[in-house]
Amino acid sequence: MTTPAAAPAALLWDMDGTLVDTEPYWLAAEEELVAAWGGSWTHEDGLQLVGQGLESSALVFQSRGVRLEPHEIIDRLTDRVLEQIAVHVPWRPGARELLAEARAAGIPTALVTMSIRRMADRVAAELDAELGMPAFDVVVAGDEVEQPKPYPAPYLRAAELLGVDAADCVAIEDSEPGVAAAVASHATTIAVPFHVPLPASPAYVLLEDGLEGVRLADLAAAHEIRRAEALR
Repeated sequence: MTTPAAAPAALLWDMDGTLVDTEPYWLAAEEELVAAWGGSWTHEDGLQLVGQGLESSALVFQSRGVRLEPHEIIDRLTDRVLEQIAVHVPWRPGARELLAEARAAGIPTALVTMSIRRMADRVAAELDAELGMPAFDVVVAGDEVEQPKPYPAPYLRAAELLGVDAADCVAIEDSEPGVAAAVASHATTIAVPFHVPLPASPAYVLLEDGLEGVRLADLAAAHEIRRAEALR
C-alpha cells in the first residue's frame, strides 16, 4: 500500500491572477490613468507589470507622464479596481475549491499579494463569504513589506506569521516575479501561468492548465517530491 504524502505546513496564495482574474481590471485602470495625462497605454505595457510591486510600477507611470506621487497613483488604480470588483469578482477556476479543501483539512493559509492591504482585505472578505469560513489565517500585502516580489520577503513574512518554515509550505503563483519570490523563499512552488506564460523549470511545478481539478493530495505529493530532492 502506498503511504499518502504528508500535507504541507501551510498554503501560501498569491492573489491577482491566481485566486482572482483581476489583471484585466488593472489593465483598464492603468489605461484610464495614463490617458488622463495625455498618454497611451497598451495591453502589452500592462503585461510588463504583472506581478510587480506597486511602488516600482508607480515609477513606470510617472515616466509615462502621470504627474502624481507614487502613493496617489497606487490609490487611484486601487480605487478603480475595487469599483470593478464591486460589480463582479472574477474567480479563477479551481482556486476556491482547492482553498476550501485546505481549510476543511485544517491546513493554515496565507494570502501573499503585492496589492495594498485594503484590496487584499476586500478579496479575502469576498472569499470568506463564498466559503462560509475565514479563508486566510494571515494576509501579507504589498504596502506591508520593504522588499516586494521577486524578493522572497513577502513569503518569508507569511511563513513567520504562521509560525512555520517557508520550506515546509506550498506557494501558488501565476507571474514570473511571484514565482521567483516563492522559489527564493524555498517553498514548494506551484506555477499556474495565466496572462503571461512561464517556461518549464526544475525550480517549480508548472501547471499550464491552472488549478481546476487540482486537489490537496496533488499539492502534498508535489511537496513531498520537492522535499526529497532538497535532502539529496
